[in-house]
Amino acid sequence: MTLTRRRFAALAGAACLAGGQSRAQEARAQPRDEVVRLGVLTDMTGIFADLTGNGSVEAARMAVERFGGSVGGRRIEVVSADHQNKADVASAILRKWYDQDGVDAVFDFANSACALAAVPITRERNKVMIPSGVGTTDLTGPQCSPNTIHWTWDSYGNANALVKGVLAQGGKRWFFITVDYAFGTSLETTISALVRAQGGTVAGAVRHPLGAPDFSSYLLTAQASGADVIVLANGGVDLSNAVKQAREFDITTSRYRIVAPQFNLAVAHAAGLANTQGMLAVGSMNWTDTDTTRSFATALARRNNGIHPDALQAGVYSSVLFYLQAVREVGSAKDGRALVDYLKSIPIDDPLLGKGRVRADGRFVHPVQLYRIKTPAESTGPWDLFQTISTIPGDEAFRPLDQGGCPLVRA
Repeated sequence: MTLTRRRFAALAGAACLAGGQSRAQEARAQPRDEVVRLGVLTDMTGIFADLTGNGSVEAARMAVERFGGSVGGRRIEVVSADHQNKADVASAILRKWYDQDGVDAVFDFANSACALAAVPITRERNKVMIPSGVGTTDLTGPQCSPNTIHWTWDSYGNANALVKGVLAQGGKRWFFITVDYAFGTSLETTISALVRAQGGTVAGAVRHPLGAPDFSSYLLTAQASGADVIVLANGGVDLSNAVKQAREFDITTSRYRIVAPQFNLAVAHAAGLANTQGMLAVGSMNWTDTDTTRSFATALARRNNGIHPDALQAGVYSSVLFYLQAVREVGSAKDGRALVDYLKSIPIDDPLLGKGRVRADGRFVHPVQLYRIKTPAESTGPWDLFQTISTIPGDEAFRPLDQGGCPLVRA
């Protein structure tokens, strides 16, 4: 079953119609020990829920339906859980899934701390983990594993594309408002190094807790720093709230460039075009760009309360498809390292994220896009928010293989 773009587009649109029937058929299928079981571990109720959450679960189900519902004569089952953005909760769920429930592979994660906690657990059980909505580059650096593939975005790829674009527009002095956990600190560290390497300066940074309701003190500190670029190194509801409050403080004017490496479609939608117009964002799928992306996004939106996806949920869809291809070719879901090795050995022609490959460090290298957020007058609908202005090849966007410190990479 070759995943051509034409077949992908046709069947992605049809998948939403088959959902109810497929899950009803699953309930009458083979015994549990004849199942290839996939887990979607994500944020179902917290600040990343619209970016991942139920949309990621439905994307995984769409992929299973697209694949035909079985592989090697075994039914494919999708289970899901909410890690509540707590690494200890995520670890407990994973241990139960792996040790008691027979889960073979886990997708999405949505939270860097939860994904990093999962690495040793997954490696010890020889399972597979394929994070999509996770920014930390440690997954392909010091914490890389033969059982992990980092599929969609990471803080280096997004940051690199963003820094190039903003510096070209004259933004030289940068200040960070950073969420205080692994995701945010990874963004700040990565962007700071890129800014300095390309001739800019860093004026300073402030840290805020996850789920902060009030950004006024952080924004005023950034305003007083003398910076002309303010980086919001956070995501989800935190990012949406920070953007809205920046507008209230009249910070989003021509005097400042407000940039956000994790400015997803759902966040821009929540903040509103009136607050975000003209900002730059980065990602790996603008759903309005092609017939294939439009077909996928429309199908998933029907299953997810009308919320249109970007690369994070698209990455869950495509990573599940390619994982199942690996299970079919290897002949079993039981040897996680063999499945990851297989995916590292083949070219990946992802119809949503683009052509690329999985490197030795587990990084799926694919193109990264730079977007401008449209004005209200330019938008044709509530989810038509991004205009793609450039595309950076994956080999230029993501961190070079020899700079991550991954022990799997031979010197």
